[in-house]
Amino acid sequence: MKKIKIISAFAMLFFLTGNTIFSQSNQDKKGFALLELYTSEGCSSCPPADELLGKIQNELKDKNVYVLAYHVDYWDKQGWKDIFSNADFTKRQYDYAKYMDKDPIYTPQVIINGKIDYVGSQETSLRNGIKPAVSKPALASVSLETNQNDNNLSVNYSVEGTSKNSRLFIAVVQKEAKSNVKRGENANRVLSHYQIVRQLQSVDLNKNKKGTASVRLPKNFNTQDFEIIGFVQDMNSGAILGIKRT
Repeated sequence: MKKIKIISAFAMLFFLTGNTIFSQSNQDKKGFALLELYTSEGCSSCPPADELLGKIQNELKDKNVYVLAYHVDYWDKQGWKDIFSNADFTKRQYDYAKYMDKDPIYTPQVIINGKIDYVGSQETSLRNGIKPAVSKPALASVSLETNQNDNNLSVNYSVEGTSKNSRLFIAVVQKEAKSNVKRGENANRVLSHYQIVRQLQSVDLNKNKKGTASVRLPKNFNTQDFEIIGFVQDMNSGAILGIKRT
């Protein structure tokens, strides 16, 4: 991995040109809540959760609350293949099942800060879970600077306060989409999706806490309809230690 020199937030102001997107460094370790939703277009109980997480994202995005929606692939053989499904996201959900000793996995499932899970359509429980999460200070701080080059994104990162076995995950997130489902449990419905994870790249932080990572972008990527979210996860416990949005 190529090492880079992290420039100051002040100097970064001069680089807001062309296809460059960036985030100023934030070292205050303010509390946060990362809501990871596991969902599928083939699941009839998932649309209410998708709508709820979109509502929460819209209301609380400026209060250090983050939403990531992972479309799993184990519903794809039930009559409809989810156009956003990814086997890697199913594996991530199974990893959480091991961390939390929860079996079996299910949809819609929401995991907050990698520690506790909720049924994704239960609004009161979710909101009650957000409150204690944001009240606790983050254990790690993340700084990201991104630059687009055709279909690739170069991500310069700097992380402080990691555990011994931590990884930085860089998520390429599509903010909204609609899908016309023709078969399966949601047949003949137009579904609305929010904060869809289109790509998830991981970086081992054991060797370098500063560096650059290359992330493949979806063909329809643009800076208005997408955003980049980077978060640090303790791979021993599954806990999310810090997060940043660009």
